[in-house]
Amino acid sequence: MMPRSLVRNFLVWLVALLALPCSLANGAAPAPEALLQQLEAYPHVRQMAFSEQKVLDHEIGLGAMQKVRGEWRFKRSERLSGTLLRYTWQIVDGFKAAQVMETLLDPIVQVEDASLLFACQGRACGPGAQWANRVFQERVLHGREDLQRYRVYALLQGESNYRLIAYSAARTEDRQYLHVELLRIEN
Repeated sequence: MMPRSLVRNFLVWLVALLALPCSLANGAAPAPEALLQQLEAYPHVRQMAFSEQKVLDHEIGLGAMQKVRGEWRFKRSERLSGTLLRYTWQIVDGFKAAQVMETLLDPIVQVEDASLLFACQGRACGPGAQWANRVFQERVLHGREDLQRYRVYALLQGESNYRLIAYSAARTEDRQYLHVELLRIEN
């Protein structure tokens, strides 16, 4: 039997998620920050890290990690400045990080002004250790390379331009992680 608080939190999250496509159909696109707040309310995640900071020339990978002349780099990337929100969650209660990531990204795909800039999964992304340590500076994200997933979306809402970066990693069945970065671009 599940505790009432878990059931209540799950139902709140489910109602919010089910209502999102209706609001999208009515033309009222939610702010990208609201999408992350929905995941924060998801009962099967535990926040491991959060930060908000101004960044200058923040590099966003638009290609796999590869070694060039002894140095790890993205195959392609872009550098942008703005306000960066970073979340790292551990996925608990037997759920898979890849499933939670897809649940988070499904509403984004439905937004009219959203476009997928890059996606990879498994070994096609490059070494997981490089993503965990060099790109995201979160050691807990180091996991099995065949289970990693990475997505980058460009989002436009009104006058605001965003980049949403999502990376899921799994070490074992009970050590599943999701890392999400949201950059509000400032000119």
